[in-house]
Amino acid sequence: MDLLGGSVDLRTLVPRAELDVEAALAAVRPICEDVRRRGEEALIEYGEHFDGVRLQSVRVAREAMTQALAALDPQVRAALEESIRRARKVHTDQRRRDVRTEVVPGGAVTERWIPVDRVGLYVPGGLAVYPSSVVMNVVPAQTAGVGGIAVASPPQKDFDGLPHPTILAACALLGVDEVYSVGGAQAIAMFAYGAGRGVTRCEPVNLVTGPGNIYVAAAKRLLKGRIGIDAEAGPTEIMVLADISASPAHVAADLISQAEHDPLAAAVLVTDSPALAEAVDLELAKLVPATKHSERITLALRGRQSATVLVDDLEAGLAVANAYAAEHLEIQTSNARVVAGRVRNAGAVFVGPYSPVSLGDYCAGSNHVLPTGGCACHSSGLSVQSFLKGVHIVEYSDSALAEVAHHVVALANAEDLPAHGEAVTIRFPHEAPQVPAAAPPAAPEPAEPQETTQ
Repeated sequence: MDLLGGSVDLRTLVPRAELDVEAALAAVRPICEDVRRRGEEALIEYGEHFDGVRLQSVRVAREAMTQALAALDPQVRAALEESIRRARKVHTDQRRRDVRTEVVPGGAVTERWIPVDRVGLYVPGGLAVYPSSVVMNVVPAQTAGVGGIAVASPPQKDFDGLPHPTILAACALLGVDEVYSVGGAQAIAMFAYGAGRGVTRCEPVNLVTGPGNIYVAAAKRLLKGRIGIDAEAGPTEIMVLADISASPAHVAADLISQAEHDPLAAAVLVTDSPALAEAVDLELAKLVPATKHSERITLALRGRQSATVLVDDLEAGLAVANAYAAEHLEIQTSNARVVAGRVRNAGAVFVGPYSPVSLGDYCAGSNHVLPTGGCACHSSGLSVQSFLKGVHIVEYSDSALAEVAHHVVALANAEDLPAHGEAVTIRFPHEAPQVPAAAPPAAPEPAEPQETTQ
């Protein structure tokens, strides 16, 4: 295939899993409207319908989180504490500082970074348990200085309708005590409209972050505008760009690690080595049957969204990687750092044989809430910046305004918005700014003598 010559559309070379968010809107629209009208009563009924538990209140008592933390396996607690420590270290360096620019004497613009007032963080609870998602959402929000943080996670029938105890323990470690046993589209609606009464009420939020299933994504799309959203998360993705220097066992294990999430997960190998591709297939055949979730992994690896792409060279491989814009991109090549430096589109890049995606999922210090479905071409993963608003503060003195007034008037008149200009000139009633006359045209330069022939 002529990958670089343009005969192949690289963006569709490996198709994504089919995910029809528009179709899911029909299912979530009445749910969101019901939550808007009936609040917590509707949330309790949906918990009984979807999760098989009947709650008295969706607000989790603080004592439940304290108990979950006390009962947490010490090794898991130590791992969560280290994950939090590393995430705080990385995210602290993302803090923005206010910048004041003096445009002219007496005229300045300051960019202030203001945290969002209140956020709702969604933690899924479907095929797996995700205390790591608590860390990845809460740490940047806290680091940004967000004042109000609420967490929602689906009620679990096995735990008396509470979210999974490990999720509650992670919230306790992070000092988050506003947690709700609500899942799916109804959780996003709760964040958007608020629900409940008195001290257990969930007040509406300004921004919702965190991954979820297709119904969560549809609810985010439906309610976007009333709330800000981070992204419409799709199934997880890993792409490994590798050459003959890569370990087939490492590559196979890394592909499996993301296929473990979901039957719709994408696992893609891009290589210029047919020998490596064959060796990885052999490793997959050996490793997949030995894993706990082999059925789920097999479905993912056999899906239309997973593939091995053979390319002529690494240049073509980079072209594929940049066009695909994977959520997670591993570079397992010789000179991996140099190759990684040429990546333009990826949610996160993992460089070399000892930087697997699973490290980033838990303990690298990076954030694992990342753009999927090719959105890494234009969007970033969750960060401190996600929870900040940049606001320009404009402050001009009378003399600084007077100096530029004629330009404002000229541009206002050019746009046929004379009131814009008048809003400036009214401030100078005795010295109406004049638009300078156009400069006379420059005299033409003497023509060059022309060469003639006899």
